[in-house]
Amino acid sequence: MASKTSQKLKANKAAGLGSLIGYYPAGYPTLDDSVEAAVTMCQNGVDVLELGVPYSDPVMDGPVIQAATLVALENGFKLKQVFEAVKRITQQVDTPVLVMTYWNPVLSYGVEKFASDLAAAGGAGLITPDLIPDEAKEWLQASDEFELDRVFLAAPSSSSERVQTAVDLSRGFVYAVSTMGITGARKEVDQLAKQVVSSVRHASTEQNTAVGIGISTADQVLEVNQYADGAIVGSAFVRAYQDGGLEALKAKVQELSKPLRK
Repeated sequence: MASKTSQKLKANKAAGLGSLIGYYPAGYPTLDDSVEAAVTMCQNGVDVLELGVPYSDPVMDGPVIQAATLVALENGFKLKQVFEAVKRITQQVDTPVLVMTYWNPVLSYGVEKFASDLAAAGGAGLITPDLIPDEAKEWLQASDEFELDRVFLAAPSSSSERVQTAVDLSRGFVYAVSTMGITGARKEVDQLAKQVVSSVRHASTEQNTAVGIGISTADQVLEVNQYADGAIVGSAFVRAYQDGGLEALKAKVQELSKPLRK
């Protein structure tokens, strides 16, 4: 089955362009605000959108994203609103929208129902940071049934067998985690990122891989795109919005995507 996410990344690569994958939390600071922010990101240089699901125990999120998701929850965000957000975004832009969520909310909602509602809303698929492929049987079935992307993680600590499994079962791309631990902007994207991408390439020459965790500057976005199929940015965008609202977010997306379009 064709993956809209994969097609976008491969088309950019074929055209000699890099790809920017941008994260924004649904419901932050309100549902309407998050839809507007997401659409702005897609219209100003983000090739694939990651729409985050606010969660009460965000163990892998850095302080900037944690603070934003807390605000969303305090402002009354409910899980079912993620589908409304996806629908409203995809009605305005044709950017692939992946929902990034911890696995517990999906389980409590119902895996098949979540997949069905996501597909109906126009979503491209899910990024599931705390779900390993070995424990994803129900999601593998549901994502096949509803033709959704499924993005699994590969980390510096992943064995070659685990990387191979992530490569074989991911659809869209493999999320290469550059640094162990929580997300957030870091001064340099470490050499570990290249090692993870190299292990993905070794497992498959066809599978896409994008690097996330710690990317916050245009130079880093450009650098990552030299060896991977995309750079994932989250905290830098959320911080831009926190500091200066929609205009600051728009400027940050343009700043980070500009080097990829030359």
